[in-house]
Formats: sequence, structure tokens, C-alpha cells
Amino acid sequence: MKRKQTKQKMFDFKWVLFITVCAFLISFGFSLFSETIIPNVPLIVAIIVLVLFILLGILFDIIGIAITVSDPKVFHAQASKKKKGARLAIRLIKNANKVSSFCNDVIGDICGIISGATGVTIVTILVATFHWNMLFTSLLITALIAACTIGGKALGKGFAMQKSNLILEKFAFFLSLFDRR
Repeated sequence: MKRKQTKQKMFDFKWVLFITVCAFLISFGFSLFSETIIPNVPLIVAIIVLVLFILLGILFDIIGIAITVSDPKVFHAQASKKKKGARLAIRLIKNANKVSSFCNDVIGDICGIISGATGVTIVTILVATFHWNMLFTSLLITALIAACTIGGKALGKGFAMQKSNLILEKFAFFLSLFDRR
């Protein structure tokens, strides 16, 4: 008698397609903003936008890590008490691989790429305004962006692991404000 063999999917094609389309659309939107707005604003505004992109990448990295390490028991207990966002938190934990992929890879990576593009625009503004050396300015801005992003994510990972349940609770509550279920 032949045993029934279960066929495991190597990957979920629908998910891959969805995440790829999302990455394209979000990247397109962020790039459009970065490429059309940043060259036409004062240097300080461009720097603020750059910092916001870096912080957004760090924030979503923290959220992605927190979801993967959160304890579902905490949220099951909260859901039994009808706490707003608890059921959503459970859904996020059940789909942690996808949510983490979206937060860490899609948003985090896009923010990293857009930070670099915004950095190029800032370099162009600095060189044109102050007549700084293009190579040195480019190296300096690139190194600063990389250091802030990597340092922020390293700091955020430890925080996310220590405070994962609290972070997920706040994130799920925030998302539940827009959830119509």
C-alpha cells in the first residue's frame, strides 16, 4: 500500500506576487516623492525628510522583529477580555513570516534605498550650494546614512526583542483603528 505523500509548497506564489507588487508600488510612490519634492526644497527640509525615511525604516524593522518574537498567549488573554487590537495582534503573530517580510523587507529595504536616493539629492544640493568636493561629500553622506540606519536598526532590534509584546500591542491597537472587521 502506497503512503499518502503530502506535497509541501516551496513558496506561496500569490504571496510572492502580492509582496512584489506592493514593493513596486510603495517604492514608486516613495521615489516619486523623493525625486520630485526633495530637489525643490531647502536643504534643511531635505535633511528632515532623509531622517524621516531612516526612522521609518528603523520603526518598521522594530515592528517586524516584535511580531516575530511576541507571545501569542498574552494576546489570547487580552482577546478574551475584548481588548481592542488583541485579535488583530493574534492574526499578525499567526502570519508573522509575511508581516515580518513586509515590515522588514518591503518597508525597511525601500526606506534604505530611498534614503540613498535622497542622500544623492542632498549631496547635489551641498555641492552646488557650498562648492564642496563631490567625492568627499558623497562618501560622507553615504557613510552617515548607512551608520544611522544600521546603528538605529541594531538598537531597535534589542528594544523590539525586550518589549515585543508592548510594541505589538500598540501597533495592533493603532491598526485596529482602521480595521473594519
